[in-house]
Amino acid sequence: MGRERGSAMIWLTLMLCFQSSFAATFMVGDASGWGFAVSNWPKGKTFKAGDVLEFTYNRANHDVAVVDKEAYESCKIPQEAPVFETGDDLIPLKKGDNYFVCGFPGHCEGGMKIAITAT
Repeated sequence: MGRERGSAMIWLTLMLCFQSSFAATFMVGDASGWGFAVSNWPKGKTFKAGDVLEFTYNRANHDVAVVDKEAYESCKIPQEAPVFETGDDLIPLKKGDNYFVCGFPGHCEGGMKIAITAT
């Protein structure tokens, strides 16, 4: 009985360690999704490199551009920036600063952008 309990504890420990190594998925904007006034959404959350952001939105009205700090601050999206347009985009975070904006005219300026630092 003692040996079985020891084996079970080892397996439980391994499973917990293995499970904690998986990336978390965060729905940007929570139930409201990717939209205006989402810039405060990351506050109070902890992100790690490899975590995934899920952007849900009406693709006729929005998109998601992955940009650098300069483009984030200026709301001017470089031609080479990756732009996602499916309405349900899964984007993994890289270690360090990550910046996302909506590329539709006036949307970034209206607050449709987020900055996230992943450890």
